[in-house]
Amino acid sequence: MIDMQVAVLFSGGKDSTFATHVVLEQGWEVKYLVTIIPERKDSWMFHHPCIELTKLQAKAIGIKQITKKTSGEKEKELEDLIAAIKPIIGEIDAVISGAVLSRYQKDRIDAVCKELGVKSITPLWHKNEERLLREEIDAGFEIIITGVATAGMDESWLGRKIDEKCIEDLKDLHEKYGINIIFEGGEAETFVADAPFFNKRIELGNIKKIWDENTASGYLICENAKLIDK
Repeated sequence: MIDMQVAVLFSGGKDSTFATHVVLEQGWEVKYLVTIIPERKDSWMFHHPCIELTKLQAKAIGIKQITKKTSGEKEKELEDLIAAIKPIIGEIDAVISGAVLSRYQKDRIDAVCKELGVKSITPLWHKNEERLLREEIDAGFEIIITGVATAGMDESWLGRKIDEKCIEDLKDLHEKYGINIIFEGGEAETFVADAPFFNKRIELGNIKKIWDENTASGYLICENAKLIDK
């Protein structure tokens, strides 16, 4: 096994968290979690709902987090990503991302890594969507849907936990509306409240649903979230 020291592009969602889990299981050292915080809800590249709670995840995992704000404007986001990673280039061999199917994201992350002279590794790339979801929940991930923005997913989906019943419902929505069941098309966002490598789990506290009838989309705000013993 090749020893690798890496940084993970970490949104706190299911796929970046599972990518972290995968590389830790391979015995690689995750030196940093790099979190880009968009100042707008419609970022092309980066996760928005509950992004502030990644600090609790980083504490639960026990890995140093680097955060960087971005305007969220298309392509300019990449400049902020470069600025976040550049100071740690001498300490890492690669950058890990949780991209699965999004060529838009992968191509841009690959380009950033090439410019900075490090490897870009996507351990979940082109995994079967349903199999990936099942692997995540079978591994003990507690995944909460924190944002929705697609036909067929109404306000009731906000705060829903991804489990076997949820997967079946998502498959039905795929058949009816063509949505991607792992949300690679931006259909929804997620947050991982617990995972096998977390020392503590996250209690989301007071949950508020923000819903826009005009766009049929919404997201969660979690107040007073905290770490609790498992």
